[in-house]
Amino acid sequence: MAGKGAKDKMKGKAKQATGKITGDDRLKAEGRMEEAKGKAKDTMDDAGENIRGTKESIKRRTERS
Repeated sequence: MAGKGAKDKMKGKAKQATGKITGDDRLKAEGRMEEAKGKAKDTMDDAGENIRGTKESIKRRTERS
């Protein structure tokens, strides 16, 4: 499954490309911001998965004791 930020990253890249073609610096900047937003969402999602994995690992260790 694609990360939660995949849509934002794709939209951001498209805006950047459009801004580059048209010479619109503002659109390029919006695209960079949107792409960064998508990357941040993916990072937060990954962190949440790591926390859940750690929580499960600790739970299994305490159950064995």
